[in-house]
Amino acid sequence: MGFGDLKSPSGLKVLNDFLTDRSYVEGFVPSQADVAVLDALSAPPPAELCHALRWFKHISSYKDQKNSLPGVKKPLGQYGPAGVADTTSSSAPSAAKDEDEDDDDIDLFGSDEESEEAARVKEQRLVDYAARKTKKPALIAKSSILLDVKPWDDETDMGKLEELVRSIQMDGLLWGQSKLVPVGYGIKKLQIGCVVEDDKVGTDILEEHITAFEDYVQSMDVAAFNKV
Repeated sequence: MGFGDLKSPSGLKVLNDFLTDRSYVEGFVPSQADVAVLDALSAPPPAELCHALRWFKHISSYKDQKNSLPGVKKPLGQYGPAGVADTTSSSAPSAAKDEDEDDDDIDLFGSDEESEEAARVKEQRLVDYAARKTKKPALIAKSSILLDVKPWDDETDMGKLEELVRSIQMDGLLWGQSKLVPVGYGIKKLQIGCVVEDDKVGTDILEEHITAFEDYVQSMDVAAFNKV
């Protein structure tokens, strides 16, 4: 197997045909196989070899990180389609001799082990990411509400009225500042703010609880309502 001489038009044609239905020399991600083939090219493939040129531009974008790509870089002749003579190892006797001398140093299973390890690491990262997303607290929708609480008359104890209103305690309800606002004829209304969690407390519930103090409260209105 192999591509032949990648510095010749015939070798580039083999590479282009090989990449017609492939994005990479091996597998589905950039790897040392792509680096090995890229290093064998002396120049970008010509424009008419569109598949090889597309692959060349894509892999060249990894030039600053090519050493970190997965896989083990093998001799060029171990890549490519079957049935193509490996000219990279037969051009000179010394090259074949050097390759034989290095056989003991080549881990024939290194590529598979590296690929399995890369896949395991990728899968673990996905699991960790999903776990972090799960643990991330969901955004709680809240609203700021300003209430007008009106007494029956000017003889109503407004201090007691406010005390009763603030005695309403619910999960998702936080009372804020308040003040007395004149409405006429000596009567003052209690204007009090609160922050509520939308899923837990609504204005209907607040009105039901506040108007339950019927000896003090005539009515309740929402003066302002804003999302927090």
